Amino acid sequence: MIKVSDTARKKVVSLMEDDGFDAATDYVRVGVKSGGCSGLSYDLKFDKELGENDKVFEDNNIKIAVDKKSFLYLAGTILEYSGGLNGKGFVFNNPNASRTCGCGESFSL
Repeated sequence: MIKVSDTARKKVVSLMEDDGFDAATDYVRVGVKSGGCSGLSYDLKFDKELGENDKVFEDNNIKIAVDKKSFLYLAGTILEYSGGLNGKGFVFNNPNASRTCGCGESFSL
């Protein structure tokens, strides 16, 4: 399961509306891809459709779609949003990551 903090939920709803998506019916697609300074990087986008290999979760009224391969790396992750002095953006608090880069955009196991 992937959880969504209150601050991330507010930002997701706002961004989805700006991009023509509806948080009540559409999905936040979270995934992992090769790359980044630690080996793997996070991928986040909005989607209206599900793939046949997607796992779907709902937390804090946000529907999350994750492909099965990415889910192995993301189980237990909390999606948060940081708007502080260190920069704005979504933050993945991933308990499976053994090492992350300084910017927090990539990780390794």
